[in-house]
Amino acid sequence: MKMDAKFIEERKKALEKRQSEIIQELKTDAVQVAENDYDAKFVDFGDKDDENAAEVATFEKNLSLEKTLELSLYNVNKALKKIEQGSYGICEKCQGAIAPKRLEAFPSATSCMSCKKKAL
Repeated sequence: MKMDAKFIEERKKALEKRQSEIIQELKTDAVQVAENDYDAKFVDFGDKDDENAAEVATFEKNLSLEKTLELSLYNVNKALKKIEQGSYGICEKCQGAIAPKRLEAFPSATSCMSCKKKAL
């Protein structure tokens, strides 16, 4: 399978859908402080010790989720920018082509499988 305009447009739609989903998830558990920058929400359950422990546990979960979602959003935005620039599907490490099958499975991929394996 080659990367034609239709294939790239399909990846773009998938990336835009994922971008929207990530932003919705971030709005649920975090507060936007700048463009593409969020801070995890700290919930207030009350003043009892067990409520304080639940607050900390929830905040830790939200903080971890926020960082993961921010990284995903960064990668999605980066892939969309590459589509705009005409450099989508080019490995950032070796400058070779990223296999279309990889881009189907992971539209925001920045490296080919050979380079990905070397990095592990």
